[in-house]
Amino acid sequence: MSKFKKLVDFKNWQKSTKTVAMVILAILVVIFVLSSLNVSEQDMLRNASPEIEQIIEDEKTSSRKSLTITYNDLGVISYISFTTSGASALKESYVGFAGGIYGADEGGWKFAGQMVNYTYRMLGTGENLLHGVKLTLLLTTLSMIIGAIFSVFLALGKISENKVISKLSSAYIFFFRGTPLLIQMFVIYFSVPGIFGFAWRSLFAAGDPEAVYKGAFIAALIAFSLNAAAYCAEIVRAAIQSIDKGQNEAAKALGMGYGQMMRTIIIPQSIRRMIPPLCNEFVMMIKDVSLVFAISLMDITTISKTIMTSEGNYLVFIPALLIYLVITAVFTFIFGKIEKRLSIYE
Repeated sequence: MSKFKKLVDFKNWQKSTKTVAMVILAILVVIFVLSSLNVSEQDMLRNASPEIEQIIEDEKTSSRKSLTITYNDLGVISYISFTTSGASALKESYVGFAGGIYGADEGGWKFAGQMVNYTYRMLGTGENLLHGVKLTLLLTTLSMIIGAIFSVFLALGKISENKVISKLSSAYIFFFRGTPLLIQMFVIYFSVPGIFGFAWRSLFAAGDPEAVYKGAFIAALIAFSLNAAAYCAEIVRAAIQSIDKGQNEAAKALGMGYGQMMRTIIIPQSIRRMIPPLCNEFVMMIKDVSLVFAISLMDITTISKTIMTSEGNYLVFIPALLIYLVITAVFTFIFGKIEKRLSIYE
């Protein structure tokens, strides 16, 4: 690449980065303004109807509770609903936005309130670490890190001159790339404990209320890591073999061993070539993690399905779809910038 083209590419990169930075800054300013105008829970409680207010006052001096209050705050918009039980059941809800409080029992504000409620629950706000979006991102990140590390050994094994190691590595890659990820997860979660006579929950303290949930997470992590390793191994292998063979010969002429050559010359040069496909694999993994609903891990998909079952409202899948879209868009943008940055000086 000529010096002139490098300079042009660098200036274009600076210009696009500046534009993106300005857009992000504008979004942050809007979020800050809306957050400062957001209505507090106390203000929304005071907006309740006289009937609801009377029930709230009565319950302060009574042990019997008939009123359920649901409050969700997403920072820039909030939602509150009041529901009573009994023969004369009451239900009313409100949305707080830009300093105003609006009735959310019908029309557009009802739809907005539902979206806030569902989004809040899927984000896992106020819940434990392994919940909603946090579980999706945690499981994806850990699986890719473990899989990427393991994939280096698989890739080196596949291109090894040792036929036994090469065949074993190739068989592993073929197996995990040739079978469905969902079935792999089922085998690890259901079949492996049955074969070896243990339960995933037994890995944790007997009195731990989250033992079943944590056990399912460990099983899912193993399944996704093993699967990611197989796909990443082909990426690593292709990147390593794309390095000019003359570099191997030069390293051997300098008296370097195979391990030293790979560690100091071949792998460092191949890293740039691995990054774009590895980034794509990460984005694909984010969407694949939705399969954990099959073992009842509470990710975005499972929570949205649970809400739909309990409330009978299929609108819940709209915020779920948008949350996935936002997550993948953010990571696609970040990875795109990394790829461009690394390619500037090629």
